[in-house]
Amino acid sequence: MTAPNVAATNAARQGSGQLNWLLDELVERVASIHKALVLSSDGLATGTSKELTREDSEHLAAVASGFHSLAKGVGRHFEVGRVRQTVVELDEAFLFVTAAGDGSCLAVLADADSDVGQVAYEMTLMVKRVGAHLANAPRTTGLSAGG
Repeated sequence: MTAPNVAATNAARQGSGQLNWLLDELVERVASIHKALVLSSDGLATGTSKELTREDSEHLAAVASGFHSLAKGVGRHFEVGRVRQTVVELDEAFLFVTAAGDGSCLAVLADADSDVGQVAYEMTLMVKRVGAHLANAPRTTGLSAGG
């Protein structure tokens, strides 16, 4: 495993300092969590832990957004309610995606031998702790309807 490119990591982290600090604290406090980010409803990283390069944060945000969107589709289609959390089990990790305010999500990558309940609990605490910072409105392009 290679160390993240510091310049790329810092570039991805600009503009969301308080979220970054809280995500770094989550990764440091919960040993099984290695990467964490907050993403907007349109799949953009709005805060990242320091372990994520810009490229990796963009990729993880897009993947997490896709999984969360698919899970929301299941809830709508089968009329079984809103998505609370999506968990993907991989050979060597878990991907957790938790709704974290209007239009945003918290995503983490954790060890395959993680205590799934503990990770989910820590994510819930994080969402409650910083709920005001996690509520993101969808991006607008700034273009008028006329073009």
